[in-house]
Amino acid sequence: MVIFKTIRSLVLPAWVACFSVATEAKASTHVTASAEKIVRAFLEEVRSGRHPEATSRYLASSVKAHQIQSENEETVIRTPSDYTNHVRDFISLFGHYSFRIDVLIAQKNLVFVRWRQFGHHLKSLNGEQPTGKELLELTSAVYRVQDNKIVEYWLQTDRKGMEAQISAKN
Repeated sequence: MVIFKTIRSLVLPAWVACFSVATEAKASTHVTASAEKIVRAFLEEVRSGRHPEATSRYLASSVKAHQIQSENEETVIRTPSDYTNHVRDFISLFGHYSFRIDVLIAQKNLVFVRWRQFGHHLKSLNGEQPTGKELLELTSAVYRVQDNKIVEYWLQTDRKGMEAQISAKN
């Protein structure tokens, strides 16, 4: 009986520790997979311009959007309705654009994404006349997911590259 108690006192804590680590790893993997799935679906369905009205499936009721525009960082609060209008603005500026995810990396509840958006210069972006030229927008973002919704993101777009494309002579 003493030997059994000794073995149990040695083995049980080790087994509990292994189980805890495995459970944490499984939970972390689940969070990562869930966050990745939510962000990918949001980008492919909403940000792509295909179904902007589906925004509320993916965004929390209030989302902190940290955006860098010409090296000026700004944080705005977006609602699903605001974001739907934001995507519709893109459609009016670029037409029905194509959207491609180049990189998507998920770690726990954070998802890094880099994408390309191809469209045409149909409306003024900064006071210039629309040129109809094909435009490429490159953007990188990190999304934070909580309770299966995007609650915050940090976004940086190559605005200088857009300016250069618009001002370039044909």
